[in-house]
Amino acid sequence: MTTPPARSRRPYAAASLAGLLALTGVSAPATAGAVTEQPATVAQQARGWAEHALRGLTLEQKVGQLFVADVWGKSADEAHPGNQRKYGVDTPAEVVRRYQVGGVIYFNHSGTDNVDDPVQVARLSNGLQRAALGSGSRLPLIVSIDQEGGRVTRIADPATEYPSAMALGAGRSADDARTAAAINGAELRAMGISQNFAPVADVNSNPLNPIIGSRSFSADPALASELVAAQVHGLQDSGPRTRTVSAAAKHFPGHGDAATDSHTGLPVIDRTEAEWRETDLPPFRAAIDAGADVIMTAHITVPSLDASGDPATLSEPIMTGLLREELGYDGVVVTDSLQMQGVREMHSDAEIPVLALEAGVDQMLMPPDLDVAMNGVLDAVRGGRLTEERIDESVRRILELKFKRGIVAKPLVNTRAAERTVGSPGHLAEIQRITDRTPTVLANDTGLLPITGDPGRVLVTGWNRPSYPGYPAEPVDALAAEIGPAATALPTGGSPGTAEIERAVAEAGKADLVITLTNNLRSSQGQRELLESLLAIGTPVVAVSVQEPYDPGYVDAPTWVATYDWRSVTMASLAKVLFGEVSPRGTLPVQVPAGDDPDTVLFPFGHGLSW
Repeated sequence: MTTPPARSRRPYAAASLAGLLALTGVSAPATAGAVTEQPATVAQQARGWAEHALRGLTLEQKVGQLFVADVWGKSADEAHPGNQRKYGVDTPAEVVRRYQVGGVIYFNHSGTDNVDDPVQVARLSNGLQRAALGSGSRLPLIVSIDQEGGRVTRIADPATEYPSAMALGAGRSADDARTAAAINGAELRAMGISQNFAPVADVNSNPLNPIIGSRSFSADPALASELVAAQVHGLQDSGPRTRTVSAAAKHFPGHGDAATDSHTGLPVIDRTEAEWRETDLPPFRAAIDAGADVIMTAHITVPSLDASGDPATLSEPIMTGLLREELGYDGVVVTDSLQMQGVREMHSDAEIPVLALEAGVDQMLMPPDLDVAMNGVLDAVRGGRLTEERIDESVRRILELKFKRGIVAKPLVNTRAAERTVGSPGHLAEIQRITDRTPTVLANDTGLLPITGDPGRVLVTGWNRPSYPGYPAEPVDALAAEIGPAATALPTGGSPGTAEIERAVAEAGKADLVITLTNNLRSSQGQRELLESLLAIGTPVVAVSVQEPYDPGYVDAPTWVATYDWRSVTMASLAKVLFGEVSPRGTLPVQVPAGDDPDTVLFPFGHGLSW
């Protein structure tokens, strides 16, 4: 927008919250943040409050509520050039006040880096909430994040780190999945975050999927459905509403069969409608049945569901016909990031949010140009293409969500409580126990595992994650540290060249045992050459696939283990399995093909060795 939105016609101050709550059957006692619920149901209370709040908003403020903004900086008042480039203001708080957005989202990458430590995140959340409550709309924010576990982890150590969804799929325990989500939700809410874009409800039926992979629980719809429902309950139902977060099942109608990354292109899913109903639909139906607050869209095209070629995010037959009408979903529907190429290939940035609203979507996540996006919606209303009633429909859902999840009653958090809650010893211990049940031994042809007695000199080598903020330890280093003084760490990177391979082989010749970490052998000739060279020298080698479990299809090694992610908690579990401290219990939640041939199965679904 070129100018700040007008102030509300009938703004309400934070001090008047008790009166507004009383209108809906809720009383706010003197204790700060406490809410006593009266006989009216939470849904009824939420609807009454939302209707009252909606009547006090201008059209501009209503449109602002539809958008979730990414902001730069680790405090609400930190001046950052990223905010100036994108929004024309200096600080995250100024972004919130200027646009009166309904939400913000946090990241931990080198762009919009918002994360340092739990107390800092809680203070950032409080600062942004104060900015929102002091703006014209005076509505609290939904604060969002992608905290899936595994490789999609925005807040790492000293917060609790979680195994990936596929690791939980290998563990086969709905109780473990729910517990992990409950701990995750409690820690997020302690930092002022009220919406988690998780769980991933995609069924990873395509081993070549470049973007979902271990973010999915399984290639089996039934197992994925069970664990998706468990995580929805864990995030949303594990405590008072003011201490839980909204779950967002993603990416509808199902990203699991994609062969293209929707960040860079528009994937085409060639399933028939019958195949979609059998494979992709069940986890989303399970999420809806479990009461998921939010469903996130996919920037994919599914010709059998909508022949127009539009991405599902902008598809009325998919978003309204299937999700709203057939499945009966009346919660909040949020787009995946509108900065992704998959949604931008066919339409302008001004047109995309209008099409999304016409399709049945409510929240617009991270438009590349917020001025353009908001003005596109405003122009569509003023020109008669969209009605204000249609805007009200989505804003009402968003406001009801804020009330239902307790954000209205308690928008601020206690930073000292955040320090006590996030990464607490009890949380860390429970997640470690859960993760210990997830590693899967795929091959142990020579009986090398478990390693007992003195292992001698151990070389830990192979893949390590790229170096950027938010990931505190290389998995090679983390595993070597878990093994102890006998182990030497020698990371070789994701694409080792001749020099790195020769050095690793030389060090392996001096060792009594080599543990090699791999990640995506299909796309890395250097990693394949490294593993093959290590196998050729005769020193015992344990090969470990530390992300997707498909690497054994590309190099034949006598000892293969799959961990499904490479977080430090997972490396601790791997060390326990390798050295016999715990028996492996994980079983494959997917099948592992021989290379790129999906018809030749190397290890079937459910495979896993133990001792």
